[in-house]
Amino acid sequence: MSSAGLQTAAEPVLETPKPAVPEWKRKYRKFVKNPIGIIGLVMVLLIIFISIAAPLLTSHDPIEVNLEKKLQPPVWQEGGTWEHWLGTDEVGRDVWARLVYGSRVSLSVGFFAVVISLALGTALGILAGYFRGKTDFAISTVIDIMMAFPFILLALATIAVMGPSLLNMILVLGLTDWTQYARLVRGDVISLREQEFIQAGYALGSRHWRIIWRHLLPNCLPSVIVLATLAMARAILMESSLSFLGLGVSSPTPSWGFMMSTGRPYIATAWWLATLPGIAILITVLGINLAGDRIRDMLDPKVD
Repeated sequence: MSSAGLQTAAEPVLETPKPAVPEWKRKYRKFVKNPIGIIGLVMVLLIIFISIAAPLLTSHDPIEVNLEKKLQPPVWQEGGTWEHWLGTDEVGRDVWARLVYGSRVSLSVGFFAVVISLALGTALGILAGYFRGKTDFAISTVIDIMMAFPFILLALATIAVMGPSLLNMILVLGLTDWTQYARLVRGDVISLREQEFIQAGYALGSRHWRIIWRHLLPNCLPSVIVLATLAMARAILMESSLSFLGLGVSSPTPSWGFMMSTGRPYIATAWWLATLPGIAILITVLGINLAGDRIRDMLDPKVD
């Protein structure tokens, strides 16, 4: 064998490096790896679809009263009809129609209350963690006072003054739940402002608001998004609880919590009035929690 052939055979085979996996694709793979998260996401999307397509899913008016058909049972029980396949309530309103339209109330309260509290808490948390000093002291003091203030007392006072309505419910939940975002973001900003890339921004003469907007806020968003996802489930539960106590949306607007309240006296004779909206709340909150837990794992670099 020639020396040229030996040299060729001895040459190492260089492997082509694999292309780097994009960050979004890596996170997507982490999310779909757990079927529980997919199930939760499907449950949430189903509830959202039902709320959007409510006029297509029922032909009944959710607030129309028909005393001749009151307390009709679901279709699988004796006396039930397909016209009202989930039965009717104590004044003859279709339960299915009230369930699908009630989903709009719960999702609206959960979404907009979280948006208000997220925006307010994130802004105040960044200000407290970045500027420190008197700004941090003032904001932290307000946070401590708000967290010590009984929520139900604040809700009672607000509803007593402004009256029960969907807007008031959103404002009560949004303006009382911002403290958890502020504390989380404040801690993140305090640790981030000492990092090298922030110090480099100072050295290059970047203004405070540019550093906050371009560097601090994007690094705080993953933890804030996870908290907001789980807070939405809590807001839906709080709305249902307050509506159950008569502090939520006013009648005859369909609300799952209010439906449970009005159906409670009939639990022995017409179980579906309180049970079905309770199941709707369970499915919605469970779906959000399952999807939220998986989103937390997806955004956490320590979790494979």
